[in-house]
Amino acid sequence: MKKPPRSFYTRPTLTVAKELLGKRLARKVNGQRVSGIIVETEAYRGPIDVVSHAVHGPESKAAPMFGEPGHAYVYFTYGMHYCMNVVTEPTGSGTAVLIRALEADEGIEIMRRNRQRSDTELTNGPAKLCQALDIDKQLNREDLLGNKLWIEDGQTVPKSAIKQTARVGISQGREHQWRYYVEGNSNVSAHPKY
Repeated sequence: MKKPPRSFYTRPTLTVAKELLGKRLARKVNGQRVSGIIVETEAYRGPIDVVSHAVHGPESKAAPMFGEPGHAYVYFTYGMHYCMNVVTEPTGSGTAVLIRALEADEGIEIMRRNRQRSDTELTNGPAKLCQALDIDKQLNREDLLGNKLWIEDGQTVPKSAIKQTARVGISQGREHQWRYYVEGNSNVSAHPKY
């Protein structure tokens, strides 16, 4: 499958967040492809965004957000989970898109072993999808145009099926409708009308 070029990621973060829907996130685990169709994202718009990690600047754990677009920013949260973001906009912007949910596509047996959960709970959340695809800090800063962890073309999502809401689990910045998801997809996290 064709990978989007670097220029796909250099565009405005909100545009990338919407257009990642339908793309496939993939990697190889023990030589086998494991992938899922992206069905939910959230945009984080740099140091001006009060709930973004980038508000702490490029010397913080969010340093990868200020790097080259089209790379992964993988961080550890709550002392137990990894979450994966896609770096966007020109280098130095501090912007990224959180991948919130996938529709499991390939390597489902591996995902089942990694998650030890029912199929409906394999990839319906940002930490869940990282566990299912075995994404951890070793993939932080990984080039998504490479061959370890990548994004490729998947499915076309009609504009009418893309819904947006406030981001999940935040107390500030709720006026921003920067969460995007595919309406009616059963793999979207449990916050469709948040």
